[in-house]
Amino acid sequence: MSADPTQVLAFETDCHIFDGCGFPAPGLHSFLFEPIFGDMDGAVYFNKTMLLALLGSVIIVGFFWAAFAKPKLVPGKLQMVAEAGYDFVRRGIVYETMGKKEGEKYVPFMVATFFFVWILNLWSIIPVAQFPVTAVIAYPAGMALVIYFMWMSVTFKRHGFVGGLKNLTGYDKSLGGILPLVMLIEFFSNVIVRPFTHAVRLFANMFAGHTLLLLFTIASWYLLNGIGIAYAGVSFVMVIVMTAFELFIQAVQAYVFVLLACSFLQGAVAEHH
Repeated sequence: MSADPTQVLAFETDCHIFDGCGFPAPGLHSFLFEPIFGDMDGAVYFNKTMLLALLGSVIIVGFFWAAFAKPKLVPGKLQMVAEAGYDFVRRGIVYETMGKKEGEKYVPFMVATFFFVWILNLWSIIPVAQFPVTAVIAYPAGMALVIYFMWMSVTFKRHGFVGGLKNLTGYDKSLGGILPLVMLIEFFSNVIVRPFTHAVRLFANMFAGHTLLLLFTIASWYLLNGIGIAYAGVSFVMVIVMTAFELFIQAVQAYVFVLLACSFLQGAVAEHH
């Protein structure tokens, strides 16, 4: 059966280095959750990660709705923060990657994607939640697939079927005899590897970060007995350090995810020569 990591941590409060119990390192069980309702084998299934993803969506929509429902010429604090976030994605990612002319139409989607990924990552350090939703591969894979299909549709809509294939395979007749090999490599890289790495990059970083946080948190409880207090203190300091580091990584991974999405679309709208 799967286990909630909060339950694991609760169990560890009674397990110490001098009690004779072995250190129960975090593992895959720390990323699996029992259904809040429904059955894992049934048609209806809803667990903690789904709840956090839903809450994240509601928070993002609510935040921007509150900020821009009644926009003012001289913005208030909430509107100012929302405008700063929107402008960061628009100018710092979309325009820088795709240019203003081609990128403007994709700005709303990219802004929504950035903040959605960010808040799913951010749940990792929020009390009670304490889990990055993107550490479950289904979520990064789902978002990467949406972007992948958008990328493919834009490619073939812009260039047609033959032109789209040339775009995806890096067709360049000046390459001469090595052209077939280059086209094969480019096709494999663009059509198969890119969407895979797009999802795995986000997933792997969040999975590893959460594992390290769990490791040091459990170790703090485990060592909290007798002379182990000193070691527990060091481990607890590492929890604080890793939490601060995770804050940075969470924002960076949201940035990279959207940057790569814009890069794919930029390649789709680029003129093939």
